[in-house]
Amino acid sequence: MSWSIPLGRIAGTEIRLHLTFLLLLAWIGVAHGMQGGLPAAVQGIVFICLLFGCVLLHEFGHVAAARRYGVRTPDITLLPIGGVARLERIPEKPTEELVVALAGPAVNVVIALLLLLALGGVPAMAAATALEDPAHGMLARLFWVNVTLVVFNLLPAFPMDGGRVLRALLAMRVGARRATEIASGIGQALAFGLGLLGLLNGAPLMVFVALFVWLGAQAEAQAVQLRELSRGMAAEDAMITRFESLPVTARIADAAELLIRTAQTDFPVVDGGGRLRGILTRSDLIRALQQEGPDAPVLEAMRREVPVVPHRAALEEALRVMQEAAGPIGVVDSGGRLVGVLTHENLGEMLMLEAARAARAG
Repeated sequence: MSWSIPLGRIAGTEIRLHLTFLLLLAWIGVAHGMQGGLPAAVQGIVFICLLFGCVLLHEFGHVAAARRYGVRTPDITLLPIGGVARLERIPEKPTEELVVALAGPAVNVVIALLLLLALGGVPAMAAATALEDPAHGMLARLFWVNVTLVVFNLLPAFPMDGGRVLRALLAMRVGARRATEIASGIGQALAFGLGLLGLLNGAPLMVFVALFVWLGAQAEAQAVQLRELSRGMAAEDAMITRFESLPVTARIADAAELLIRTAQTDFPVVDGGGRLRGILTRSDLIRALQQEGPDAPVLEAMRREVPVVPHRAALEEALRVMQEAAGPIGVVDSGGRLVGVLTHENLGEMLMLEAARAARAG
């Protein structure tokens, strides 16, 4: 994920911190410092760090459950609104997805129970409504934080765990695609309600969460639609075959000319044998033009080590490679020569065509 920095790696999963999280810590420190000085600022920052420690453990609950079914988790990104564990793929069986989805909230339940034992009873509800108030005690507030995480994450809306639980339960009856459509619809309806409530009550954070839920539900529906559409297809069935490429001797000026006179935004860079050496994206081109000038070689600005897949490879496998690469990939023939490119844009166009055909058939 862009705008994030790596913190380290645990059991093969990279922990990343989104830069906006640092803004949150700064805001918390200033807000508490203005009320109670340096000790209050330090305590506020420590509380937020402990809170996100609970969020991280929640995400590792998903990681552990997914690993049980052979699904890797390349990274976890901590955002101001929570954590995002990027699974290599969604488990195919509904029962497996159900276990993976419930594993995260289960971790928070265990944390809450341990805090309950440490506190000797349920802390006052006042701590739940004033999490920023240090007068209620650190452990009491952490208890209610974990209770809140369980309740919030079990809301039946993507991308929360409750949306995945709902889909898994529905998929046992109506299949994955229809289950996703129903769960996504419920999630977007809930997001609309949250957004309206936030607007009426002047709560911008609630509006932001509603937008996050809406987009997450939409993205989940598209991902499953693409996965279902890709079954039985090969990479060559979806790849772009008419595209402009750049030789390894090209300059940034040559790429800029192609950018103007074509509709492409990503340009493969190939050697004399037609093998892919890298891809120059529009953002890389603009950056190089600003910093190095038009005579800079494309080789210094392109993205190297771009993955490739055989043209007869299953499209499902190509999609998995694309997800890991987080960008376009090359498609090669049996001799290793570039014959096509797969991008998120052309896959999105496939989805639109499929939706149009489905609407016509309906």
